Amino acid sequence: MRKFCLIGHPLGHSLSPQIHARLFELSGEKTEYTLQDIAPEELAAKHGFLEEFDGFNITIPHKMAIIDYCDELSEEAKRYNSVNCVKNGEKKIGYNTDCIGFTKSIEMLGASLKSKVLLIGCGGVGRMAAIEIALEGGELSVAVLKSDLPLVEKVIEEITEKVPDAHVRVAIIGENGLCADDLRGERFDLLVNATPVGMFPKSDRIPCSADVLDNVRFVFDLIYNPRETLLTKTAREKGCKALNGMAMLVLQAVAAHEIWDGASYEKEDIDRLISDMEELV
Repeated sequence: MRKFCLIGHPLGHSLSPQIHARLFELSGEKTEYTLQDIAPEELAAKHGFLEEFDGFNITIPHKMAIIDYCDELSEEAKRYNSVNCVKNGEKKIGYNTDCIGFTKSIEMLGASLKSKVLLIGCGGVGRMAAIEIALEGGELSVAVLKSDLPLVEKVIEEITEKVPDAHVRVAIIGENGLCADDLRGERFDLLVNATPVGMFPKSDRIPCSADVLDNVRFVFDLIYNPRETLLTKTAREKGCKALNGMAMLVLQAVAAHEIWDGASYEKEDIDRLISDMEELV
């Protein structure tokens, strides 16, 4: 029986085993998918152990450290200096499927990154989202707290290195939410929330003032717990089409199976898997 796993520390509760078990089942394959809690100081000694697996996923805090284990990196892994999927074989190849999950989620929403986009937050996954939007030719506005200005300036430097003619600007989030004068009344095709604002258990919060949503067509909230955040709820009430982060979690796993096995799936099966995983949150 083939073996796969997720490594990270601490792992706690993870939906990865359920997601990957379903994907293997849809492919008609019996495999073993386990959670392997590996502390940072243990990773170097675990390289031999990891070779026993046909492939594995990586989460915090190993996404950068695992690069030393890889013989080759995909274009996306090089772009973000981050690996969340490894395929073992004659060579150990590292991939980044987070960005694939993000772009595929936007497609599922029916939106386009090559449009006028408002991104709230720019750390971690927000950095990835900002770069992907710029690469797609989007007109990007990034809203951050004043304290995060050095962070967003660094991301903009990365963007301009990759896309010299990128359209990027910065807005400051005020004390009462996203209500800066330079954004008030401005229309956006897509709003992406890349902050933890609204995540369980503080799910009564919203990352922007509600009036911003009066001028937005699509909303993608990277949070998946709760299933309906105050942001997605408010957006739908205002007539926006909204999607939560469970789609991205599942679609990055789908990308891993495409890498490991060249698997392909019916849209209906993936939609059902996303819905079933939402029920587990």
